Amino acid sequence: MEKSNQTRLFSGKRILIVEDEYFLADETRRKLEDLGAIVVGPTSNVSRALDLINREHIDAAILDVYLGDQLVFAVADELEARDINFVFATGYDPSHIPVRYKGFALCEKPTELENIAVALFGPAGGSEPLH
Repeated sequence: MEKSNQTRLFSGKRILIVEDEYFLADETRRKLEDLGAIVVGPTSNVSRALDLINREHIDAAILDVYLGDQLVFAVADELEARDINFVFATGYDPSHIPVRYKGFALCEKPTELENIAVALFGPAGGSEPLH
């Protein structure tokens, strides 16, 4: 995978992936690793994600909103409390995301890692992330 200026932002970063679709999680993991990221997870459930947040150093996270019969918002709350940047990656209508998260980046599936990199870390060589 060719690295753009934006995707270079992943290099050396520890990225948590919370995604219940196995093939999408695995594809995202492989792409991030190709870009030099260290992937934490992936995991497909809230309790495991919270456990990883408590045990691992995490620089940023990519969160699917719907995890089977669970919603990811407890994970988002914990990341926000720890001041860890995250994006929501979902194929669902954005109106399903509660108002309190409207300032956070939303990337539609399938996700473009360039957009996620800018949302998490700001433009390459530039300013602040989007949340």
